[in-house]
Amino acid sequence: MMLTTAQTDRACGVLLATAAGDALGAGYEFGPPLSANTEVAMKGGGTFGWAPGEWTDDTSMAIAIAEVAATGADLGSDDAQDRIVARWCEWVLNANDVGMQTRSVLGSVRHDSDASTAASARHASEALHKRTGHTAGNGSLMRTAPVALAFLDDETGLVAAAAAISALTHFDPEAGEACVLWCLAIRHAVLTGQLDLRDGLRVLAEDRRLVWAARLDVAEAGTPAQFARNGWVVQALQAAWCAITTTAIPVDDPSRRTFRVDHLRLALEAAVRGGRDTDTVAAITGGLLGAAYGASALPASWRLLLHGWPGLHAQDLVELATRIVTGGCPDRFDYSYRGYGGLDALAQHPYDDHLWLGGIGALRTLPAGVDAVVSLCRVGADDCPAAAEHVEVRLIDRDPDEQNVNLDFVLDDTVAVIQALRAEGRTVLVHCVQAHSRTPTIGALYGMRLRAVTADVALADVLAALPQARPNRRFQRALQAAEPAR
Repeated sequence: MMLTTAQTDRACGVLLATAAGDALGAGYEFGPPLSANTEVAMKGGGTFGWAPGEWTDDTSMAIAIAEVAATGADLGSDDAQDRIVARWCEWVLNANDVGMQTRSVLGSVRHDSDASTAASARHASEALHKRTGHTAGNGSLMRTAPVALAFLDDETGLVAAAAAISALTHFDPEAGEACVLWCLAIRHAVLTGQLDLRDGLRVLAEDRRLVWAARLDVAEAGTPAQFARNGWVVQALQAAWCAITTTAIPVDDPSRRTFRVDHLRLALEAAVRGGRDTDTVAAITGGLLGAAYGASALPASWRLLLHGWPGLHAQDLVELATRIVTGGCPDRFDYSYRGYGGLDALAQHPYDDHLWLGGIGALRTLPAGVDAVVSLCRVGADDCPAAAEHVEVRLIDRDPDEQNVNLDFVLDDTVAVIQALRAEGRTVLVHCVQAHSRTPTIGALYGMRLRAVTADVALADVLAALPQARPNRRFQRALQAAEPAR
């Protein structure tokens, strides 16, 4: 299925925001609800001593599904599900945090069978359900988001695969129904940019449709803290949907530095403030919000911190999601940028000697003292400086709004992360391919924030340092819109 640039951004946002919600909630897991004015930060810590930005079992189990989907495999097939279960069994050996129900099933699989297969997992899951009657935990919903990405062009296949992969560890049909509803909502959001959980109700039997509709009514009228049993899949879904629907969506006003896509951050914080199983509820919330707002809506300060099993970082999740939606096609992008001129453009910012503005050639031969890099274009793994903090920003040098659906936010957020790096005493290189459009735009907005000058003044001073540069018209309009009201 060929996706637009905006749809691809939203697809990449699914895994990225799942991990961000997970890591945001990790430090608060099992804690009580928090007041509305309590700050929520990606601080790490918590019961299992997570590092800041480290995701937990929620994202790790989702990654195992995503890895298989990224090969182009049909997640509805026995072979693909066998590979998923085998990967979970590898992961669980050294995992810090594993839900009791998941650990029980995977432990049985490893102990009772010669091969870690989907059939053995489903058998263990069914046996646990018959023995206890309690297999409707939130552990399958927390990991379900990649299933939606694998079936953007096949709703029927999505419904079957979501339920089947849920049942590998969570045999209760309610867990499967929750996964189906959430996956359908993620699919709808990736394709349309709209948040609509109720649309998926139509695939359920009529009696179940009425049950879930009533549950959504309760969620939309409550607060996340009301769902105290959020270890149960039903209340985990309700808490996540509540955080999304009851968090006000800001109005875009770049001059006041408020943006519609701030809804993603604010709703994830609301999910965490609900307390108890905070990482899981926020991970579930993030999967759907990322599908609606895109990878470009994630604050760079979060992306800089994100990491976790199996040794991945934020950009790896973006690349993994991209492979899923392209059917496992390899990345053939030419990271050498052969044929482009001006790759070695380089100048100090006119207002800050510790901020360099350049082309991609400057990334490959860093100016002396640079210990942080902000890349505004795609870069190859070999180009990333091992000794420097590295932030990759999704910014496309084209005029049409649909190429940069969150442009005003991305520009503001990128400058904010540069300011934070400078406040740490770092010397920063900001670069795109040729320092022609993206880099001078960021340089101008940084100058506006630093010196409180107008867009025209800041841009003129940056262009004097980079005389070959010429930001495109959309970027220039964004700079004008970012001027504070006077």
